[in-house]
Amino acid sequence: MGYECLISGLEDLRLGGQSKLPFDSLLELLQEQMPPDDWKYVEFLRKTKDAPDILALMEDDAVLDRFRETSLTEDDFRTQLLYEQGMHSRNRFVRAWYEFNLNLNNVLAAAVCQKHGYDPEKVIVGDNEVAHILRKSGVAKNQNLAVLLPELRDIIAVSEISDLLDRERHIDALRWQWLEQYTLFRYFELDNVLAYYLQSDILHRWDDLTREQGEAVFRSLLADMKKDIHFDN
Repeated sequence: MGYECLISGLEDLRLGGQSKLPFDSLLELLQEQMPPDDWKYVEFLRKTKDAPDILALMEDDAVLDRFRETSLTEDDFRTQLLYEQGMHSRNRFVRAWYEFNLNLNNVLAAAVCQKHGYDPEKVIVGDNEVAHILRKSGVAKNQNLAVLLPELRDIIAVSEISDLLDRERHIDALRWQWLEQYTLFRYFELDNVLAYYLQSDILHRWDDLTREQGEAVFRSLLADMKKDIHFDN
């Protein structure tokens, strides 16, 4: 299905700007204009590690056995299950988006481990080649890692930003850049609609977030990470 009319009627989005269309209104518009087989991908992109089916998987004996073989917290393992679902989607855009975010977050986590001498086995999630390299050698110079992940240098640079709110903004900028590059030569396709939704979501998350709120949120996240991982001294 082509989305010429829908995409042509949407406003242009700019990172750092604000959308004139309320986020809830955008969701309503997309649901009205998209056939159910396409809308389900928007619904999946909204999914979290706390989704009912993810929680149900944690009660499956085979999944629990996999969990016990890792050094991950339950929270991180549920994140891994969500990534696995995304990377096995029938939609190419969804697969690529979840793998990009898996790699992005794993490199950021590995950089923290390398800086503070933590065990990457306790924070790296997933089973792709990038995850295997990061578990083995971290973010040290690795030719294979650089080939697999062209954004590696930019991600490492972001990981070194000390201001937590500024770092998160740069992380979203990397996501925004990936979305623009992935859809650069795809016009009026489902990929463009899904990318537009994700860009709108990025803007929406920053709309009401003040610097003070942001600092509190991210310092809390960092404290929770240190508490849950139980790093060895």
